[in-house]
Amino acid sequence: MTDITRRRSDKKREAIIQAATQAFQEFGVNGTSMDKLAELANVSKRTVYNHFSTKEDLVMHLIKEQWQSALVDINAEYKSDSPLNEQLEELVFQEVSFMCSDSHLELARVAIGHFFYKPEKLKDEVTQLKAQESSLHRWLKKAEADNRLTFEDIGQVVNEIDSLIKGQSFWPRLFKIEDNLSDDDKWRITRNIVAMVLSRYEC
Repeated sequence: MTDITRRRSDKKREAIIQAATQAFQEFGVNGTSMDKLAELANVSKRTVYNHFSTKEDLVMHLIKEQWQSALVDINAEYKSDSPLNEQLEELVFQEVSFMCSDSHLELARVAIGHFFYKPEKLKDEVTQLKAQESSLHRWLKKAEADNRLTFEDIGQVVNEIDSLIKGQSFWPRLFKIEDNLSDDDKWRITRNIVAMVLSRYEC
């Protein structure tokens, strides 16, 4: 009986997540109420709150799913016989595109607004995201093991690349200071970042 109950609960949770994904795309995060989510998921409002105590908790769950899909799960095989810049550009372009995507930016605005006055909670959420080893992290380790890159602290290298990416693609668009990036803009940013990184760490 316990297993059956758990499966039912898991199905309802997944229905809520799917409803949120659909509703946020159609109505926006701020335009979606918990009542609307309950209606779309075909569950009670109480069930929604049993799984996600606030809409912001649901937003953070979707951000983590996005992060996992865009930056962790992608297969970026290191190739010892291919130019480093071409391989690294593919990875950086993927992250640039993710960081400035409308779907990610909208969720990020809600999450940051919610956690702005809860810095410790925000720190915990960011730490959980960064605890996952990204495809970029794995690629850098393999390039270093192949003696094509040299660095003392891979975490520092990842943070540097992350800062360069977010500084040009994420933060200006999060606050709507700059217009959306074209593909040409994304590639220009990507190539500049890769050139700077390789000029510092390539053997």
